[in-house]
Amino acid sequence: MAEEKKSDDKKENLNYKGNTTAQQIAFSRNTRLSYTAIADWVTLSKREKPIARMFHVAYLAKGRGASSRPVTFVFNGGPGAASAYLHMGALGPRRATFEKDGALSPPPAKILPNSESWLRFTDLVFVDPIGTGFSRVIEEEKPKEGDAKGGGAEGKKEADRTEFFEVTRDLESLGEFIQKFLSKHHRWTSPIFIAGESYGGFRVAKLARMLQEKYGVGLNGAVLISPAIEFDSLIGSDYNFTHWLELIPSMAAAAWIHGSGARRKPRADLEALLAKTEAFAQSDFLALLGQGKGMAASRRTRILNAVARVIGVSSDVLDRCGGRLDHYVFARELLHDQQKVCGLYDASLTAIDPFPDRVFYEGPDPTLSSIDRVFQAAINSHLRETLGVETDLDYQLLSYEVNSEWTEKDSKRIFRQQVGAMDDLRYGMSLNPHMQVRISHGYFDLVTPYFSSNRLIEHMKLDDSLRGNLTTEHYLGGHMFYTWELSRKAFSKSMEQFYKNAIP
Repeated sequence: MAEEKKSDDKKENLNYKGNTTAQQIAFSRNTRLSYTAIADWVTLSKREKPIARMFHVAYLAKGRGASSRPVTFVFNGGPGAASAYLHMGALGPRRATFEKDGALSPPPAKILPNSESWLRFTDLVFVDPIGTGFSRVIEEEKPKEGDAKGGGAEGKKEADRTEFFEVTRDLESLGEFIQKFLSKHHRWTSPIFIAGESYGGFRVAKLARMLQEKYGVGLNGAVLISPAIEFDSLIGSDYNFTHWLELIPSMAAAAWIHGSGARRKPRADLEALLAKTEAFAQSDFLALLGQGKGMAASRRTRILNAVARVIGVSSDVLDRCGGRLDHYVFARELLHDQQKVCGLYDASLTAIDPFPDRVFYEGPDPTLSSIDRVFQAAINSHLRETLGVETDLDYQLLSYEVNSEWTEKDSKRIFRQQVGAMDDLRYGMSLNPHMQVRISHGYFDLVTPYFSSNRLIEHMKLDDSLRGNLTTEHYLGGHMFYTWELSRKAFSKSMEQFYKNAIP
Protein backbone atom coordinates (compact mmCIF):
# COMPACT_ATOMS: atom_id res chain seq x y z
CA MET A 1 0.00 0.00 0.00
CA ALA A 2 2.85 2.39 0.78
CA GLU A 3 4.39 1.78 -2.63
CA GLU A 4 1.04 2.41 -4.36
CA LYS A 5 0.58 5.73 -2.49
CA LYS A 6 4.09 6.83 -3.47
CA SER A 7 3.33 6.12 -7.13
CA ASP A 8 0.11 8.19 -6.97
CA ASP A 9 1.97 11.15 -5.46
CA LYS A 10 4.58 11.01 -8.18
CA LYS A 11 1.92 11.07 -10.88
CA GLU A 12 0.14 13.99 -9.18
CA ASN A 13 3.38 16.02 -9.09
CA LEU A 14 4.06 15.28 -12.72
CA ASN A 15 0.61 16.46 -13.73
CA TYR A 16 0.99 19.84 -12.05
CA LYS A 17 4.67 20.76 -12.10
CA GLY A 18 5.10 24.40 -13.03
CA ASN A 19 8.34 26.20 -13.76
CA THR A 20 9.97 29.62 -13.43
CA THR A 21 12.63 30.75 -15.91
CA ALA A 22 14.66 33.86 -16.67
CA GLN A 23 13.99 35.26 -20.14
CA GLN A 24 14.86 38.26 -22.28
CA ILE A 25 13.19 39.97 -25.22
CA ALA A 26 14.57 42.49 -27.74
CA PHE A 27 12.07 45.09 -28.95
CA SER A 28 14.67 46.81 -31.09
CA ARG A 29 18.43 46.84 -31.52
CA ASN A 30 18.85 49.06 -28.47
CA THR A 31 15.84 48.04 -26.36
CA ARG A 32 15.90 44.83 -24.37
CA LEU A 33 13.87 43.67 -21.40
CA SER A 34 14.78 40.97 -18.91
CA TYR A 35 11.82 39.25 -17.29
CA THR A 36 10.75 36.27 -15.24
CA ALA A 37 8.38 33.77 -16.87
CA ILE A 38 6.18 31.84 -14.44
CA ALA A 39 4.07 28.95 -15.74
CA ASP A 40 2.14 27.43 -12.87
CA TRP A 41 -1.18 26.64 -11.23
CA VAL A 42 -3.13 28.57 -8.58
CA THR A 43 -5.42 26.48 -6.39
CA LEU A 44 -9.01 27.71 -6.03
CA SER A 45 -10.92 26.86 -2.88
CA LYS A 46 -14.47 26.50 -1.62
CA ARG A 47 -15.07 26.66 2.10
CA GLU A 48 -11.27 26.41 2.49
CA LYS A 49 -11.19 23.16 0.52
CA PRO A 50 -9.24 22.95 -2.78
CA ILE A 51 -11.62 22.42 -5.69
CA ALA A 52 -9.71 23.45 -8.84
CA ARG A 53 -6.31 24.35 -10.24
CA MET A 54 -6.17 27.34 -12.58
CA PHE A 55 -3.20 27.44 -14.95
CA HIS A 56 -1.55 30.70 -15.91
CA VAL A 57 1.58 32.10 -17.49
CA ALA A 58 2.95 35.33 -16.03
CA TYR A 59 5.67 37.53 -17.52
CA LEU A 60 7.07 39.91 -14.90
CA ALA A 61 9.77 42.44 -15.78
CA LYS A 62 13.01 42.59 -13.79
CA GLY A 63 14.98 45.63 -12.75
CA ARG A 64 14.47 48.91 -10.95
CA GLY A 65 10.83 49.97 -10.66
CA ALA A 66 9.58 46.60 -11.89
CA SER A 67 7.05 46.25 -9.06
CA SER A 68 5.39 49.54 -10.05
CA ARG A 69 4.79 48.47 -13.62
CA PRO A 70 1.19 47.83 -14.66
CA VAL A 71 0.00 44.22 -14.64
CA THR A 72 -2.59 42.97 -17.12
CA PHE A 73 -4.72 39.85 -16.68
CA VAL A 74 -5.61 38.34 -20.05
CA PHE A 75 -8.16 35.70 -21.05
CA ASN A 76 -9.96 34.56 -24.16
CA GLY A 77 -13.58 33.53 -24.58
CA GLY A 78 -15.61 30.74 -26.11
CA PRO A 79 -16.75 29.90 -23.47
CA GLY A 80 -14.25 27.08 -23.61
CA ALA A 81 -11.27 28.88 -25.18
CA ALA A 82 -7.87 29.00 -23.52
CA SER A 83 -5.77 32.17 -23.46
CA ALA A 84 -3.40 30.86 -26.14
CA TYR A 85 -4.96 32.96 -28.92
CA LEU A 86 -4.00 36.31 -27.38
CA HIS A 87 -0.93 34.77 -25.75
CA MET A 88 0.63 33.40 -28.94
CA GLY A 89 -1.12 35.67 -31.43
CA ALA A 90 -0.50 39.21 -30.25
CA LEU A 91 0.39 40.02 -26.65
CA GLY A 92 3.01 37.53 -25.47
CA PRO A 93 6.80 37.72 -25.97
CA ARG A 94 6.68 35.03 -28.66
CA ARG A 95 4.05 34.59 -31.35
CA ALA A 96 2.90 32.22 -34.05
CA THR A 97 3.50 33.46 -37.59
CA PHE A 98 0.90 34.17 -40.27
CA GLU A 99 0.96 35.71 -43.70
CA LYS A 100 0.76 39.52 -43.76
CA ASP A 101 -3.01 39.45 -44.36
CA GLY A 102 -3.70 36.89 -41.64
CA ALA A 103 -3.76 33.87 -43.96
CA LEU A 104 -2.28 30.60 -42.72
CA SER A 105 1.29 29.73 -43.65
CA PRO A 106 2.10 26.17 -44.77
CA PRO A 107 2.85 23.74 -41.91
CA PRO A 108 4.77 23.28 -39.74
CA ALA A 109 3.92 26.16 -37.42
CA LYS A 110 6.66 28.71 -36.80
CA ILE A 111 7.23 30.76 -33.64
CA LEU A 112 9.18 34.01 -33.53
CA PRO A 113 10.04 36.69 -30.93
CA ASN A 114 7.19 39.20 -30.83
CA SER A 115 8.46 42.77 -31.10
CA GLU A 116 4.85 43.99 -30.72
CA SER A 117 4.41 42.24 -27.35
CA TRP A 118 2.59 44.27 -24.72
CA LEU A 119 5.36 43.25 -22.33
CA ARG A 120 7.03 46.41 -23.56
CA PHE A 121 4.65 48.49 -21.41
CA THR A 122 2.93 46.06 -18.98
CA ASP A 123 3.54 42.83 -17.13
CA LEU A 124 1.25 40.10 -18.44
CA VAL A 125 -0.69 37.25 -16.82
CA PHE A 126 -2.42 34.88 -19.24
CA VAL A 127 -5.20 32.96 -17.47
CA ASP A 128 -6.87 29.75 -18.64
CA PRO A 129 -10.39 29.42 -17.15
CA ILE A 130 -11.32 26.04 -15.67
CA GLY A 131 -11.79 23.40 -18.36
CA THR A 132 -9.39 25.12 -20.77
CA GLY A 133 -5.63 24.94 -21.20
CA PHE A 134 -4.17 23.00 -18.26
CA SER A 135 -6.84 24.23 -15.79
CA ARG A 136 -8.79 21.43 -14.16
CA VAL A 137 -11.33 20.70 -11.44
CA ILE A 138 -9.94 18.65 -8.54
CA GLU A 139 -12.16 15.58 -8.56
CA GLU A 140 -13.03 13.97 -5.25
CA GLU A 141 -12.12 10.37 -4.59
CA LYS A 142 -14.71 7.71 -5.27
CA PRO A 143 -16.75 6.66 -2.21
CA LYS A 144 -15.58 3.65 -0.31
CA GLU A 145 -17.52 0.42 -0.59
CA GLY A 146 -20.62 0.56 1.55
CA ASP A 147 -21.21 4.33 1.23
CA ALA A 148 -24.76 5.32 0.35
CA LYS A 149 -25.28 5.85 -3.37
CA GLY A 150 -25.32 9.48 -4.31
CA GLY A 151 -24.32 10.52 -0.82
CA GLY A 152 -20.56 10.25 -1.23
CA ALA A 153 -18.03 11.99 -3.44
CA GLU A 154 -19.21 10.14 -6.53
CA GLY A 155 -22.62 11.73 -6.24
CA LYS A 156 -20.99 15.19 -6.28
CA LYS A 157 -18.49 14.46 -9.00
CA GLU A 158 -20.59 15.70 -11.91
CA ALA A 159 -21.65 18.83 -10.02
CA ASP A 160 -18.02 19.68 -9.26
CA ARG A 161 -17.06 19.07 -12.87
CA THR A 162 -19.51 21.65 -14.19
CA GLU A 163 -19.60 24.13 -11.31
CA PHE A 164 -17.36 26.57 -13.16
CA PHE A 165 -19.22 26.28 -16.48
CA GLU A 166 -21.65 29.03 -15.47
CA VAL A 167 -21.56 32.78 -16.04
CA THR A 168 -21.26 34.03 -12.45
CA ARG A 169 -19.16 31.14 -11.09
CA ASP A 170 -16.69 31.60 -13.93
CA LEU A 171 -16.31 35.28 -13.08
CA GLU A 172 -15.88 34.46 -9.40
CA SER A 173 -13.08 32.03 -10.22
CA LEU A 174 -11.25 34.76 -12.15
CA GLY A 175 -11.78 37.19 -9.28
CA GLU A 176 -10.36 34.69 -6.80
CA PHE A 177 -7.40 34.01 -9.07
CA ILE A 178 -6.60 37.70 -9.48
CA GLN A 179 -6.77 38.30 -5.72
CA LYS A 180 -4.43 35.38 -5.03
CA PHE A 181 -1.97 36.41 -7.73
CA LEU A 182 -1.80 40.01 -6.49
CA SER A 183 -1.19 38.78 -2.94
CA LYS A 184 1.43 36.18 -3.83
CA HIS A 185 3.46 38.56 -6.00
CA HIS A 186 2.90 41.70 -3.89
CA ARG A 187 1.26 43.65 -6.71
CA TRP A 188 -1.77 45.16 -5.01
CA THR A 189 -0.42 48.70 -5.55
CA SER A 190 0.46 48.20 -9.23
CA PRO A 191 -1.76 49.71 -11.94
CA ILE A 192 -4.14 46.88 -12.87
CA PHE A 193 -5.71 46.17 -16.25
CA ILE A 194 -7.87 43.37 -17.64
CA ALA A 195 -8.08 42.35 -21.30
CA GLY A 196 -10.31 39.76 -22.98
CA GLU A 197 -11.26 38.62 -26.45
CA SER A 198 -14.72 37.54 -27.69
CA TYR A 199 -16.58 36.03 -24.70
CA GLY A 200 -13.51 37.21 -22.85
CA GLY A 201 -14.70 40.73 -23.68
CA PHE A 202 -18.00 39.83 -22.01
CA ARG A 203 -15.94 38.71 -18.99
CA VAL A 204 -14.05 42.03 -18.98
CA ALA A 205 -17.28 44.05 -19.02
CA LYS A 206 -18.71 42.01 -16.14
CA LEU A 207 -15.45 42.09 -14.16
CA ALA A 208 -15.21 45.86 -14.57
CA ARG A 209 -17.91 45.89 -11.91
CA MET A 210 -17.33 42.67 -9.97
CA LEU A 211 -13.59 43.03 -9.38
CA GLN A 212 -14.00 46.48 -7.92
CA GLU A 213 -17.21 45.88 -5.99
CA LYS A 214 -16.67 42.35 -4.64
CA TYR A 215 -12.92 41.72 -4.70
CA GLY A 216 -11.50 45.17 -3.93
CA VAL A 217 -9.41 45.30 -7.11
CA GLY A 218 -9.22 48.82 -8.52
CA LEU A 219 -8.84 48.96 -12.29
CA ASN A 220 -6.90 51.46 -14.36
CA GLY A 221 -8.16 50.02 -17.60
CA ALA A 222 -10.36 47.44 -19.32
CA VAL A 223 -9.67 46.25 -22.87
CA LEU A 224 -12.36 44.46 -24.88
CA ILE A 225 -11.11 42.74 -28.05
CA SER A 226 -13.75 41.63 -30.59
CA PRO A 227 -16.17 41.43 -27.65
CA ALA A 228 -19.54 39.73 -27.35
CA ILE A 229 -21.20 42.21 -24.98
CA GLU A 230 -24.97 41.79 -25.42
CA PHE A 231 -26.05 38.36 -26.64
CA ASP A 232 -29.31 39.51 -28.22
CA SER A 233 -27.20 41.50 -30.68
CA LEU A 234 -25.38 38.33 -31.74
CA ILE A 235 -28.38 36.03 -32.19
CA GLY A 236 -30.89 36.89 -34.88
CA SER A 237 -34.54 35.94 -35.27
CA ASP A 238 -37.56 37.00 -37.30
CA TYR A 239 -38.59 39.30 -34.49
CA ASN A 240 -35.56 41.42 -33.59
CA PHE A 241 -33.76 44.11 -35.58
CA THR A 242 -30.37 44.73 -34.02
CA HIS A 243 -28.53 41.59 -35.11
CA TRP A 244 -29.40 42.07 -38.77
CA LEU A 245 -28.61 45.75 -39.11
CA GLU A 246 -25.32 45.35 -37.19
CA LEU A 247 -24.14 42.66 -39.63
CA ILE A 248 -24.59 44.73 -42.79
CA PRO A 249 -21.45 46.92 -42.44
CA SER A 250 -19.22 43.86 -41.86
CA MET A 251 -20.76 42.17 -44.90
CA ALA A 252 -20.07 45.32 -46.90
CA ALA A 253 -16.46 45.23 -45.71
CA ALA A 254 -16.17 41.59 -46.83
CA ALA A 255 -17.54 42.44 -50.27
CA TRP A 256 -15.07 45.33 -50.48
CA ILE A 257 -12.01 43.22 -49.62
CA HIS A 258 -12.97 40.64 -52.27
CA GLY A 259 -13.68 43.24 -54.95
CA SER A 260 -11.39 43.78 -57.89
CA GLY A 261 -8.05 44.99 -56.54
CA ALA A 262 -9.64 45.77 -53.18
CA ARG A 263 -6.62 44.69 -51.14
CA ARG A 264 -4.65 47.47 -52.81
CA LYS A 265 -7.27 50.15 -52.18
CA PRO A 266 -6.62 52.75 -49.47
CA ARG A 267 -8.15 51.99 -46.09
CA ALA A 268 -9.86 55.38 -46.31
CA ASP A 269 -12.03 54.00 -49.11
CA LEU A 270 -13.27 51.24 -46.80
CA GLU A 271 -13.95 53.64 -43.94
CA ALA A 272 -15.93 55.96 -46.25
CA LEU A 273 -17.95 52.99 -47.52
CA LEU A 274 -18.67 51.81 -43.96
CA ALA A 275 -19.80 55.25 -42.84
CA LYS A 276 -22.39 55.30 -45.64
CA THR A 277 -23.41 51.71 -44.95
CA GLU A 278 -23.90 52.38 -41.22
CA ALA A 279 -26.15 55.33 -41.98
CA PHE A 280 -28.13 53.28 -44.51
CA ALA A 281 -28.45 50.36 -42.06
CA GLN A 282 -29.98 52.61 -39.42
CA SER A 283 -32.39 54.35 -41.78
CA ASP A 284 -33.84 52.59 -44.83
CA PHE A 285 -32.73 49.08 -43.85
CA LEU A 286 -34.03 49.47 -40.30
CA ALA A 287 -37.39 50.57 -41.71
CA LEU A 288 -37.52 47.41 -43.84
CA LEU A 289 -36.72 45.21 -40.84
CA GLY A 290 -39.33 46.95 -38.74
CA GLN A 291 -42.16 46.92 -41.25
CA GLY A 292 -41.51 43.51 -42.80
CA LYS A 293 -44.26 42.60 -45.26
CA GLY A 294 -46.09 45.78 -44.28
CA MET A 295 -43.71 47.87 -46.37
CA ALA A 296 -44.85 48.91 -49.86
CA ALA A 297 -43.49 46.46 -52.44
CA SER A 298 -41.78 49.14 -54.53
CA ARG A 299 -39.88 50.58 -51.56
CA ARG A 300 -39.00 47.11 -50.29
CA THR A 301 -37.53 46.16 -53.68
CA ARG A 302 -35.51 49.40 -53.84
CA ILE A 303 -34.00 48.84 -50.39
CA LEU A 304 -33.17 45.19 -51.00
CA ASN A 305 -31.48 46.08 -54.29
CA ALA A 306 -29.39 48.69 -52.46
CA VAL A 307 -28.36 46.13 -49.83
CA ALA A 308 -27.50 43.61 -52.54
CA ARG A 309 -25.18 46.10 -54.26
CA VAL A 310 -23.26 46.95 -51.11
CA ILE A 311 -22.80 43.39 -49.77
CA GLY A 312 -22.33 41.63 -53.12
CA VAL A 313 -25.16 39.11 -52.80
CA SER A 314 -28.11 38.58 -55.15
CA SER A 315 -31.25 40.56 -54.32
CA ASP A 316 -33.22 37.32 -54.86
CA VAL A 317 -31.38 35.75 -51.92
CA LEU A 318 -32.15 38.80 -49.78
CA ASP A 319 -35.79 38.83 -50.83
CA ARG A 320 -36.30 35.21 -49.75
CA CYS A 321 -35.10 36.00 -46.23
CA GLY A 322 -36.68 39.44 -45.98
CA GLY A 323 -33.27 41.07 -45.61
CA ARG A 324 -32.38 38.91 -42.61
CA LEU A 325 -29.36 37.28 -44.22
CA ASP A 326 -27.65 34.76 -41.94
CA HIS A 327 -23.87 35.07 -41.88
CA TYR A 328 -23.54 31.36 -42.78
CA VAL A 329 -25.52 31.97 -45.97
CA PHE A 330 -23.58 35.14 -46.78
CA ALA A 331 -20.22 33.40 -46.29
CA ARG A 332 -21.19 30.84 -48.94
CA GLU A 333 -23.05 33.12 -51.34
CA LEU A 334 -20.51 35.95 -51.70
CA LEU A 335 -17.97 33.93 -53.72
CA HIS A 336 -20.23 31.06 -54.75
CA ASP A 337 -19.39 31.52 -58.45
CA GLN A 338 -15.73 30.89 -57.58
CA GLN A 339 -16.57 27.77 -55.53
CA LYS A 340 -15.19 29.49 -52.42
CA VAL A 341 -16.56 30.14 -48.97
CA CYS A 342 -15.60 33.03 -46.69
CA GLY A 343 -14.54 32.66 -43.08
CA LEU A 344 -17.06 33.59 -40.41
CA TYR A 345 -14.46 34.96 -38.04
CA ASP A 346 -12.53 36.69 -40.83
CA ALA A 347 -14.50 37.04 -44.05
CA SER A 348 -11.39 38.18 -45.91
CA LEU A 349 -10.07 34.61 -45.72
CA THR A 350 -11.50 31.92 -48.00
CA ALA A 351 -11.49 28.17 -48.53
CA ILE A 352 -12.52 25.99 -51.45
CA ASP A 353 -16.06 24.67 -51.04
CA PRO A 354 -15.58 20.89 -51.36
CA PHE A 355 -19.32 20.30 -51.89
CA PRO A 356 -20.61 23.27 -53.93
CA ASP A 357 -23.82 21.52 -55.08
CA ARG A 358 -25.08 20.48 -51.67
CA VAL A 359 -27.86 22.37 -49.95
CA PHE A 360 -25.93 22.99 -46.74
CA TYR A 361 -22.27 23.87 -46.41
CA GLU A 362 -20.31 20.85 -45.20
CA GLY A 363 -16.74 22.06 -45.61
CA PRO A 364 -14.29 23.60 -43.13
CA ASP A 365 -14.50 27.16 -41.88
CA PRO A 366 -11.43 29.00 -43.26
CA THR A 367 -10.79 30.63 -39.89
CA LEU A 368 -11.66 28.82 -36.66
CA SER A 369 -11.41 25.26 -38.03
CA SER A 370 -8.13 25.85 -39.81
CA ILE A 371 -6.32 28.02 -37.31
CA ASP A 372 -6.27 25.51 -34.44
CA ARG A 373 -3.25 23.67 -35.80
CA VAL A 374 -1.19 26.86 -35.60
CA PHE A 375 -2.11 27.81 -32.03
CA GLN A 376 -2.04 24.24 -30.73
CA ALA A 377 1.52 23.77 -31.99
CA ALA A 378 2.61 27.22 -30.84
CA ILE A 379 1.32 27.02 -27.27
CA ASN A 380 2.47 23.44 -26.67
CA SER A 381 5.94 24.18 -27.99
CA HIS A 382 6.23 27.38 -25.97
CA LEU A 383 4.98 25.92 -22.68
CA ARG A 384 6.72 22.58 -22.80
CA GLU A 385 10.01 23.55 -24.48
CA THR A 386 10.67 27.26 -23.82
CA LEU A 387 9.03 27.56 -20.38
CA GLY A 388 9.76 24.01 -19.21
CA VAL A 389 6.28 22.99 -18.04
CA GLU A 390 6.15 19.27 -17.19
CA THR A 391 2.69 17.72 -17.34
CA ASP A 392 1.00 14.83 -19.05
CA LEU A 393 -2.20 16.87 -19.33
CA ASP A 394 -3.47 17.75 -22.80
CA TYR A 395 -3.68 21.48 -23.46
CA GLN A 396 -7.36 22.23 -24.15
CA LEU A 397 -7.14 25.02 -26.71
CA LEU A 398 -10.87 25.13 -27.45
CA SER A 399 -13.21 22.83 -25.52
CA TYR A 400 -16.59 22.29 -27.16
CA GLU A 401 -17.60 20.25 -24.09
CA VAL A 402 -17.20 23.34 -21.90
CA ASN A 403 -19.08 25.43 -24.44
CA SER A 404 -21.99 23.00 -24.69
CA GLU A 405 -22.38 22.74 -20.90
CA TRP A 406 -22.22 26.49 -20.22
CA THR A 407 -25.19 27.84 -18.27
CA GLU A 408 -26.50 30.99 -16.65
CA LYS A 409 -27.97 30.80 -13.16
CA ASP A 410 -31.31 32.42 -14.11
CA SER A 411 -31.74 30.32 -17.27
CA LYS A 412 -34.71 28.40 -15.80
CA ARG A 413 -36.83 31.53 -15.58
CA ILE A 414 -39.03 32.02 -18.63
CA PHE A 415 -39.36 35.79 -18.17
CA ARG A 416 -35.93 37.33 -17.80
CA GLN A 417 -33.64 39.90 -19.30
CA GLN A 418 -31.42 38.73 -22.14
CA VAL A 419 -27.88 37.92 -20.97
CA GLY A 420 -25.58 40.88 -21.44
CA ALA A 421 -22.72 42.79 -19.85
CA MET A 422 -23.13 46.41 -20.92
CA ASP A 423 -24.96 47.38 -17.71
CA ASP A 424 -22.02 46.03 -15.69
CA LEU A 425 -19.56 48.04 -17.75
CA ARG A 426 -21.65 51.18 -17.23
CA TYR A 427 -21.82 50.45 -13.50
CA GLY A 428 -18.06 49.86 -13.31
CA MET A 429 -17.31 53.13 -15.10
CA SER A 430 -19.53 55.02 -12.64
CA LEU A 431 -17.98 53.18 -9.70
CA ASN A 432 -14.50 54.18 -10.86
CA PRO A 433 -14.55 57.35 -13.01
CA HIS A 434 -10.79 57.04 -13.58
CA MET A 435 -10.97 53.66 -15.37
CA GLN A 436 -10.23 53.81 -19.09
CA VAL A 437 -12.01 51.45 -21.52
CA ARG A 438 -10.98 50.48 -25.05
CA ILE A 439 -13.08 48.39 -27.47
CA SER A 440 -11.52 47.09 -30.69
CA HIS A 441 -12.79 44.91 -33.52
CA GLY A 442 -11.76 43.68 -36.96
CA TYR A 443 -13.87 44.99 -39.83
CA PHE A 444 -14.30 41.56 -41.46
CA ASP A 445 -15.64 39.74 -38.39
CA LEU A 446 -19.13 38.29 -39.03
CA VAL A 447 -19.45 36.72 -35.54
CA THR A 448 -18.97 39.78 -33.31
CA PRO A 449 -19.39 42.66 -35.79
CA TYR A 450 -17.76 45.98 -34.95
CA PHE A 451 -20.99 47.91 -35.54
CA SER A 452 -22.63 46.08 -32.65
CA SER A 453 -20.25 47.68 -30.15
CA ASN A 454 -20.45 51.05 -31.90
CA ARG A 455 -24.22 51.05 -31.67
CA LEU A 456 -24.35 49.82 -28.07
CA ILE A 457 -21.99 52.59 -26.94
CA GLU A 458 -24.41 55.19 -28.26
CA HIS A 459 -27.09 53.78 -25.95
CA MET A 460 -25.00 53.71 -22.76
CA LYS A 461 -26.15 57.21 -21.72
CA LEU A 462 -22.77 57.92 -20.17
CA ASP A 463 -22.33 61.19 -18.37
CA ASP A 464 -20.20 63.69 -20.29
CA SER A 465 -17.48 63.33 -17.66
CA LEU A 466 -17.23 59.60 -18.43
CA ARG A 467 -17.76 59.50 -22.18
CA GLY A 468 -14.13 60.34 -22.93
CA ASN A 469 -13.00 57.33 -20.88
CA LEU A 470 -14.41 54.93 -23.48
CA THR A 471 -12.70 54.81 -26.86
CA THR A 472 -12.92 52.52 -29.88
CA GLU A 473 -10.44 51.64 -32.59
CA HIS A 474 -11.05 49.05 -35.29
CA TYR A 475 -8.65 47.35 -37.69
CA LEU A 476 -8.31 45.51 -40.97
CA GLY A 477 -8.80 41.83 -40.23
CA GLY A 478 -11.37 39.64 -38.55
CA HIS A 479 -12.10 38.33 -35.07
CA MET A 480 -8.35 37.91 -34.50
CA PHE A 481 -7.38 41.03 -36.43
CA TYR A 482 -3.94 40.89 -34.81
CA THR A 483 -2.97 38.06 -37.17
CA TRP A 484 -2.73 40.81 -39.81
CA GLU A 485 0.79 42.26 -39.59
CA LEU A 486 -0.12 45.94 -39.97
CA SER A 487 -3.08 45.62 -37.61
CA ARG A 488 -1.01 43.91 -34.91
CA LYS A 489 1.60 46.66 -35.07
CA ALA A 490 -0.99 49.44 -35.03
CA PHE A 491 -2.88 47.77 -32.17
CA SER A 492 0.25 47.44 -30.04
CA LYS A 493 1.28 51.05 -30.64
CA SER A 494 -2.22 52.33 -29.85
CA MET A 495 -2.46 50.27 -26.67
CA GLU A 496 0.87 51.58 -25.40
CA GLN A 497 -0.56 55.09 -25.59
CA PHE A 498 -3.80 53.86 -23.98
CA TYR A 499 -1.82 52.57 -20.99
CA LYS A 500 0.05 55.85 -20.63
CA ASN A 501 -3.27 57.74 -20.56
CA ALA A 502 -4.76 55.32 -18.02
CA ILE A 503 -1.96 55.63 -15.45
CA PRO A 504 -1.81 58.92 -13.49
